[in-house]
Amino acid sequence: MSLLEGISGPRDLDALSTEQLEQLAAEIREFLIANVARTGGHLGPNLGVVELTIALHRVFDSPNDPIIFDTGHQSYVHKLLTGRQDFENLRSRGGLAGYPQRSESPHDVVESSHASSSLSWADGISRAFTRTGRSDRHVVAVVGDGALTGGMTWEALNNITDDNDRNLVIVVNDNGRSYAPTIGGMARYLNRVRTGEMYRDLESKSGRLADRLLGRVGRALYRGVRGGTRGFLSRLTNNRALYSQLDIKYLGPVDGHDVKAMVETLELARSYGAPVIVHAITEKGRGYQPARDDIADQFHAVGRIDPQTGEPVSSSSALSWTDVFAEELVAVGESRPEVIAMTAAMLRPTGLGPFAERFPDRVYDVGIAEQHAVASAAGLAYGGLHPVVALYSTFLNRAFDQVLMDVALHRAGVTFVLDRAGVTGPDGPSHHGMWDLALLHIVPTIRIAAPRDAERLREELREAVAIDDAPTVIRFPKGGVADAIPAIERLRDGVDVLARGRTEDVLIVGIGPFAQLGLDVARRLEAQGIGATVVDPRWVVPVPESIVELSARHRLVITLEDGLRVGGIGTRVRQVLREAGIDTAVDELGLPDAFLDHASREEILEDAGLTPAKIAHDVVAQVLGTRIPVARPEGARGLPTVTGPIERSRRH
Repeated sequence: MSLLEGISGPRDLDALSTEQLEQLAAEIREFLIANVARTGGHLGPNLGVVELTIALHRVFDSPNDPIIFDTGHQSYVHKLLTGRQDFENLRSRGGLAGYPQRSESPHDVVESSHASSSLSWADGISRAFTRTGRSDRHVVAVVGDGALTGGMTWEALNNITDDNDRNLVIVVNDNGRSYAPTIGGMARYLNRVRTGEMYRDLESKSGRLADRLLGRVGRALYRGVRGGTRGFLSRLTNNRALYSQLDIKYLGPVDGHDVKAMVETLELARSYGAPVIVHAITEKGRGYQPARDDIADQFHAVGRIDPQTGEPVSSSSALSWTDVFAEELVAVGESRPEVIAMTAAMLRPTGLGPFAERFPDRVYDVGIAEQHAVASAAGLAYGGLHPVVALYSTFLNRAFDQVLMDVALHRAGVTFVLDRAGVTGPDGPSHHGMWDLALLHIVPTIRIAAPRDAERLREELREAVAIDDAPTVIRFPKGGVADAIPAIERLRDGVDVLARGRTEDVLIVGIGPFAQLGLDVARRLEAQGIGATVVDPRWVVPVPESIVELSARHRLVITLEDGLRVGGIGTRVRQVLREAGIDTAVDELGLPDAFLDHASREEILEDAGLTPAKIAHDVVAQVLGTRIPVARPEGARGLPTVTGPIERSRRH
């Protein structure tokens, strides 16, 4: 039996020697490469924290001593050491989550996979332990150098230094990267600590001197005091000691891949009795050459790959939504020199890579600092530029106040491009981009577009950057771009009519890629003799006037959106109709107001009732129930078979 198979919980590490811990680290790397290659997931980050995580669980008593992983994508090793070694269905329904999840284990404390929050959590938990008489318990936060670019970490550090009477250990996992290489002044500071030749030379000489003078005892003494020595050396080589100025004890830097050194340093930190920072130097993708050779992101997140070569098992020639945006933004940049691009540590994932290559001086990556990005964009707009801020939809939630008060209030011409909008699937509740429509449509002056296919994305992006007196938003989902859906007519305000029924019974408003869902529903309704008109508003906020006019001519309006049904675009359509004195019933179909677990996009949409069969079945029942006269064609099929309720909200 391998050492890994003998680990059912962290305390099983206690009986292992240093040599066995190193063997365990090798086995874990082999396990991760083999299993994540099969399922996909965050491979590079986990390969980089193997020894660090082993040392954490060797020194601290999880869950009595909570370990908080900032972002959480590097928690696979933590899962293995806490009794979760079935990776068969990783990130799939019924399998392990890709991030910490409380329902899986008491060892998982913080579930959110949004970065830079771990120190605030640790600050709160450690204060609570002290106030409730549990001051013997330790709290550990593992935060990457990338997350240190986020403002929350510095807000937390400012407060942590205000109360030193608690057991709080902050482990800075410094690999020089977040998703991509870490940027900004903090990155430059840490890089000087990592690479300073004077520092490395002095450290090496001081260690050898201790060995010569005092032998093993001297070496142990040196390890015990080298935190203070390193602080001194850091001041020599960097002209400042950042953490010392924050009044937090600093230990390091230490080799994060040296199990023995990590254990010794963490033991010292554990005994300190006050907040302490352990600075560990690690390598993302450690032990796997294909990851180390990947300059872009060192296998931060991968699909299914060949474990030997790192090459994708299957590749699709189809363009993704991100690819289409990336191509069109470059074209826009060629003709509009005032257009610049911004992102928050997600330059390549959001499609800004080609723009950065073509216009390297017109791209700003601010690190994990969405609030700063949005407020800075308002300033750039004031200065005569047009920023295109590309983010994952879920991460714009963090900057809502800046969208509202810095951009919209000042009528700044800023375009937000939200990738991964709606249901994203395997990354779970904190990554679904399901809140943007409900949040953003309440912002005064904002204009929101949801393209249904590649051509609409291209034209709507150009329309967005032409608006210089209000914020604009373009949202699209994860994955392959939808097939072209032609319109049979474009109305005067830009609304596309995609289908007209023989009678005007039901108006289906399909938002973005849900336009295809609307067409599928319409075909089923037509088979029942119910006429359906399908429209794509293109710009969903403000609600186009033609939607109001069409609603007045139909008996029922159905809105379909890949966002919350509570307070979403359907709600706005209903309110606009009421203000216009139109009493047509409106059914708002969308996602439930709940945190949706990891599963495939198809599984989640089926659970929410957002399938053609379920929607058509429900509409037929409503139409017949309201006695709308329908001309049932000869040979019409029976009602579609359906089980379970659909997620819907009907208003009159």
